[in-house]
Amino acid sequence: MEKRVLGRTGLEVTAIAFGGLPMQRCTLAEAGPVLNAALDAGINFIDTARAYTDSEEKIGCHVSSRRKEYYLASKSMARDRAGMARDIDISLATMKTDYIDLYQVHNVKTRPDFEKVLSPGGALEALQEAQKAGKIGHIGITGHSMDLLVEGLKTGLFSTVQAPFNCIESQAEQELFPLARKENIGIIVMKPLGGGQIDNPDLALRYILEHDITTAIPGMDEVRHVEENLAALKNYRPLSAAEREELKRLAAEIGANFCRRCGYCLPCTAGIDIPTMFIFHLQYTRYNMKTAIPGRYATLPAKASDCTECGACESRCPYDIPIRERMKKVAADLG
Repeated sequence: MEKRVLGRTGLEVTAIAFGGLPMQRCTLAEAGPVLNAALDAGINFIDTARAYTDSEEKIGCHVSSRRKEYYLASKSMARDRAGMARDIDISLATMKTDYIDLYQVHNVKTRPDFEKVLSPGGALEALQEAQKAGKIGHIGITGHSMDLLVEGLKTGLFSTVQAPFNCIESQAEQELFPLARKENIGIIVMKPLGGGQIDNPDLALRYILEHDITTAIPGMDEVRHVEENLAALKNYRPLSAAEREELKRLAAEIGANFCRRCGYCLPCTAGIDIPTMFIFHLQYTRYNMKTAIPGRYATLPAKASDCTECGACESRCPYDIPIRERMKKVAADLG
């Protein structure tokens, strides 16, 4: 399977790797076959995060015995030195390893966040100390704000950058990715399937593989996802003119202001599963599932109509989606 060098880290990683965010949807028992199937298929890079609830625990439980077969990446939302140091140690213990190849500053969304990470007593100090202590190998940064990520790369302090990139979101190619290539910084593509909105993984991943990125990390929580995602790499061929038109059609249909199911909006103060609201509404309106979706929606403990419009979700959304307005539309259609 094709491997690419992750920038200045020197790590040779598979061009399609394992995104650990959806592992939250698996039970502990269900996660094992998925993780082992990925390693059996040749994937050698696993990306997770402290914020992905029990994703790290599942990795530690099921594939810590195979640790020599893969590079491991995690990340933390901590912005201060003490919090980051604590999270690194938790990650090491939870994943049952004494070394994490790449540890990243997770989802740098605002300028105060960015400045706190880099200031004295900030998270970067803990990362550098952990690196010197041999706990982590390399330091990366992730986020959805292209301007802040560009600024981060210009500091020279980060060896990798992780950003969204797909047939709908191509902003990273304007400045961020060219700068990363110039500075030999590894490029990790998150949301290659638009957070699950792009329902043709073959076209979506072949589109990404055409670009000069290091690796894409589609989320996987079923064995079939491993097979589907790797098919694009194993049977790679450039997109045809007809396939490009199909991707354009999909992108136009989904639109730019869509929910990527990243989950950063949660927890909702009213207990609403916000990404699920949008998924159900999409299926109800776009896929005309007028019979199935209302029945499934009715079983949810909290519904769109329970929204109190507090706005906490919007303050956390990295894509500035008008969640409260969207929730009204869901409530109008589904209750």
